[in-house]
Parts: sequence; C-alpha cells; structure tokens
Amino acid sequence: MNMHMPRRFLPSTALLAAFEAAARTSSITLAARELSLTQSAVSRQIKLLEGLLEVELFARERQSIRLTAAGEAYAREIREALRKISTASFNVRANPKGGTLNLAILPTFGTRWLAPRLPLFFAQHPGITINLATRLTYFDFRTDALDAAIHFGPRDWPGAEMALLRSEEVVPTCSFKLKNQYDFCAAGDLKKAPLLGISTRPGAWDQWFSAQNIVGGSGQMMYFDQFATAAQAAMAGVGVALLPTFLIQDELANGKLVRALDLPIESAERYYLVWPTERSSHPPLIAFRDWVLAESAADR
Repeated sequence: MNMHMPRRFLPSTALLAAFEAAARTSSITLAARELSLTQSAVSRQIKLLEGLLEVELFARERQSIRLTAAGEAYAREIREALRKISTASFNVRANPKGGTLNLAILPTFGTRWLAPRLPLFFAQHPGITINLATRLTYFDFRTDALDAAIHFGPRDWPGAEMALLRSEEVVPTCSFKLKNQYDFCAAGDLKKAPLLGISTRPGAWDQWFSAQNIVGGSGQMMYFDQFATAAQAAMAGVGVALLPTFLIQDELANGKLVRALDLPIESAERYYLVWPTERSSHPPLIAFRDWVLAESAADR
C-alpha cells in the first residue's frame, strides 16, 4: 500500500516550530526571539504553512495576532507532536544504542522504594537510561509514550501484561502527640480522630475497620492524592493515616510517626509491573523487569 502523503499534510518542523512558538506567545516578535530568527522570517514561515494547509491559522489585528478556531485546535495537536519528537530525539542522543525505558511510577513508591535502588540497576546495566513519569491511575499505553508502569491495584489492565512485585501491610499511624491526646485503646477509638485517606484508595479505611469487625463507616475523613502528603499531615498531628509500613520505615524508626494501634492488615491489592504486550521484547524493559522482580523478591 502506498502510504505517501501530500506535502501539505507533512509540513517541515521549521514551519511547525515557527507556528507553535507564535501560537504559544501570541507574538511574532517573541517567537522570532525564541527561535533566533527575524520577525519577517517567522511571518513568512507561518504564511507558507497556512498556504500548505489552505487554512488561516491566525487573525491579524494591526500589530497583534490571534489564533483562529482552526489555529487553536492545530496548535494543540502540533505542540504534542513536537514534544514527542523532542523527547525521542533527546532519548536517541542520550543513548544512541536505544537503551531507554520510559517508566510510569507511583510517586511515593518511586521515591521511597525504587529510587534508592536504581544505582544498583545502573551499575549492572550502564547502557540503559530510565525516564520516570508520575501516573496515579490507569492510562492508555496506546496514547502515552511509556514502555511500562508500576501499578497498585487488582491484576487487571486491559491490553497489557503484568508481573507481581509485592504485597503491602498497612497500619494506622499518627504523631506521638495525637496518640496521647486520644488515648487509642481499641479499633473503634480511631473514629474519634480525623482519619487521613488517599484519594486513589477510597475504601482503604473501610477495609481496615471491616478487618477489625467494625461496621458503620470510617468517621471524619480528609483525603490526599499521595502517601507522602498524608504522611506529612499525620506527622504534623492532623489525623491518623493508614500507611504501608514498608514506605514509612524511617519515620517509624525515628519516632516521627507511631502506630496509633498495632493492628496492621494486608491490603487486598498488590503492586505490579505492567507493560503493553507489543513492548515485551524491548531490551531495556526485559533488563528492568528481571532486575526489579529480583529486588522485590529479596525485599519481601
């Protein structure tokens, strides 16, 4: 099949860069300064692009420019395309052998568990570069330029393969001062204090209370988007946070956090490494998968 496209549908990156800069700054002058070109050169490139597309991208008003509706939609698409080209070019330059892994991570797991171990990985695989991006929930590998992800949840990710990394134990934690203030003695006592939850795990406290044979809801709740902020709030005495013990070992050891009650439970969900099937043979992914599975097994 002949996949050749008409030239007007494949403008040069120089034309696209001039248009994107002008669209972002709403100024030919600022775009020219950013691109180290003259104003007339930027204007010519934009005019040439409009001619190729046969669409007016800017409305000219005296000495100013304003995106048309078509120009605004086109700018959105072009900006993302240029970002992907820039990222791909950076990756090739950083590692010409193609040893790059684009990995999505959970913020606290990434900073507390993964990051301290990465020097070991790089020592064993000096030719591989890992680019990290934060993702808190499911995403579509078909539209996100990522090779794999660290995921917490059920073993369920359509169109992807998964390898179990580890389970977790969670325990109610708080500041020493808050524990003394409420004098927690039994599981039901925690309902007297503000409870701190994670927005991606709205049912975690209910699971904990259910495990203690307590029904009827979890009382006053305050939600955070990450474990790190919930832990900080707990250390400040804001409330009681249900946190994974393996992520707060230092805080428990130095007394910044204490167990409100020594009643841990194992979370129903697990941590997984997830990757799209079509990336299964990607060498950096294979190297990272083997390494991280060995690390998590040793940690367990």
